[in-house]
Amino acid sequence: MAKKNSGKNNTPVSTQQYLDIAEIKDSTIVMKDGTIRAIFLASSINFALKSEDEQNAVIGSYVRFLNNLSFTLQIVIQSRELNIENYLAYLQGKEKEQTNKLLKLQTAEYIDYIKELTSLGQIMNKRFYVVVPYDPLTDQHKGFFDSLKEALRPASSIVLKDKTFRRYKKSLDLRLESVATGLTSLGVSVERLNTQQLIELFYNTYNPETSKNQKL
Repeated sequence: MAKKNSGKNNTPVSTQQYLDIAEIKDSTIVMKDGTIRAIFLASSINFALKSEDEQNAVIGSYVRFLNNLSFTLQIVIQSRELNIENYLAYLQGKEKEQTNKLLKLQTAEYIDYIKELTSLGQIMNKRFYVVVPYDPLTDQHKGFFDSLKEALRPASSIVLKDKTFRRYKKSLDLRLESVATGLTSLGVSVERLNTQQLIELFYNTYNPETSKNQKL
């Protein structure tokens, strides 16, 4: 994806210049404005199946979790159409390996059932992410028009020196520990995405169609 300049210089401008991400390293996202981020993959809980007392306990824990935060965080729910082609291929392989006729028949019927089920409608896979930021200049708030100008122009990259990055990351890790403890009290388990997982997440997010057929 590229955009050509309107002037005499028709050199394509990469869309990547308009993204806010400078680099990803050590399980951490370095933004072009010098701030950093980490992302948790969070589990879900069956809130509707809990008793009234259990639901009230979860709500109370969630309120305490939010009140104890001294920084902002972002909760992202990402829904994707579930691709079961690999699962069907796996089942078909198992069907061929079966020597027991009854198990072979049952496997074939199960494959047909899965195909029929998916033909009735899209089966969505839902994932929950918690984005924890660290900004050394958290007291500086930008106005609406300043934020709009930055969104419409290529982001200028601030290169963090390794020593500065390590210092920021140490502060971010403390925030992550606090968030993980708070979410665990709700019965939500979290896992920090590593470098490879972060790259795959953004690749799939920015290339939803391509990523279906072309894995990273």
